[in-house]
Amino acid sequence: MTNFRWLVCGLLFVALVVNYLDRQVLSLTWKNFIAPEFGWTDADYGLITGVFSIVYAVSMLFAGKFVDFVGTKRGFMWAIGVWSAGACLHAFCGIATNGIVSGNWIFSFSGAAESLRMLRMASDTAVMVTTVSVWLFLAARCVLSLGEAGNFPCSIKAVAEYFPKKDRGFATGVFNSGAQIGALIAPFTIPLIAQHYGWEVSFLSIGLLGFLWMFGWVFLYKEPRKNPKVNAAELAYIEQDAAEEENLAPDQCEPESKIGLFQAFSFRQTWAVIFGRFLPDSVWWFLLFWAPAFISDVYGYSSASTTGMIAIFTIYLISMLSLAGSYLPTYFIDRSRLNPYAGRMKAMLIFALFPLLGIGVMPLGEISMWFPVFIIGIMAAAHQSWSANVYNVVSDMFPKSVVATVTGAAGLASGLGSFMSNYGAGQLFDYTERIGFVFMGFEGKNAGYMIVFICAGVAYLLSWCMMKILVPRYKLVELK
Repeated sequence: MTNFRWLVCGLLFVALVVNYLDRQVLSLTWKNFIAPEFGWTDADYGLITGVFSIVYAVSMLFAGKFVDFVGTKRGFMWAIGVWSAGACLHAFCGIATNGIVSGNWIFSFSGAAESLRMLRMASDTAVMVTTVSVWLFLAARCVLSLGEAGNFPCSIKAVAEYFPKKDRGFATGVFNSGAQIGALIAPFTIPLIAQHYGWEVSFLSIGLLGFLWMFGWVFLYKEPRKNPKVNAAELAYIEQDAAEEENLAPDQCEPESKIGLFQAFSFRQTWAVIFGRFLPDSVWWFLLFWAPAFISDVYGYSSASTTGMIAIFTIYLISMLSLAGSYLPTYFIDRSRLNPYAGRMKAMLIFALFPLLGIGVMPLGEISMWFPVFIIGIMAAAHQSWSANVYNVVSDMFPKSVVATVTGAAGLASGLGSFMSNYGAGQLFDYTERIGFVFMGFEGKNAGYMIVFICAGVAYLLSWCMMKILVPRYKLVELK
């Protein structure tokens, strides 16, 4: 049997590495490089990340349908092309801000930065610099989110095409680990690039990686039945579910059933995935976008400092434990003879218990910064294990032909949750710092972080309960 399906999984892994590098550039540069140049506050950053999330959410709603319409190969080409272009656009926001505010267009990163510093020294233009720069970054983030919305519908659809149900959780865990690898590489590369060559170059250099990936994808990816690198034995293995569940021979094609975009919301299974992503994804996106700021705000280590880089690296190194967690449902399915949904739900209940440690982030942080670092790493690992399986609840219960559509519909919940956590966190931190708010012995911005981590700790158990209520047992969706 050939093993071409794992090469496909490897391509998906690399795409997600690039995806998360693109996402991390802003979170690792805004506090220490971009904010001083434009005069941003936490609320400004929260607005930018929040709008990114809401556009991502709405785009996910339509991206899945688009991918099902054009196919996995062309869908992914469009997705990564658009998000790479959006990533590169960030680099020119400084030049554009200077040109709009001063009327003097300087097509040089360093020249525009120097001009912006002069403008911010003048009281009549300082607020305008901040406002214009925020809106320009919002525009660039919208382009980035539009493209990134296609990543998971394409990836989950590719996994559904190339892997049987029992292996999909592990395959998704493998490619999903690209998020951690991207996050591991980011703290040791992006701040250093920004420090030595300017924050603009960090956006450009990472954005160009996506265009390189497109060359490999266009030449290597084909559907299993049309791929000469997939032999009969591997094809039979890939399509074993069709043989077992539908009483079809492996060489028979699956019926191409379709559903409308909004019809997806008529199924309880779709709502189960929505609840499985709304709160958990809000936690993940908060950790992704705010962890560097948390280290800087609470402990004083910038993202470019050695300690700051090691702390962020440690968080995502620990999160790599999710690779082992993503195999747990396969173990339950094979050893305990559970159906795919029951195996996933049993594993996801275990994953939901670990984020409860987040309640201790701030209290233990008074002893040492490394307690929060380790706890946040464990929370990230639990989330990635959770998400690798909640994605595949869709492919377990829906036909392959509508997997991307339903994944996109559920992605709306992910984006809304992220908007809630990122925009809400920015407003909360500015508010608690401004009034000196006290909560459970913590004051100011630290009190805000305590509130956020309590919410993050209980999010997964609440989500698991809602999923279980909506879909108590395994049931395939029958499309008419």
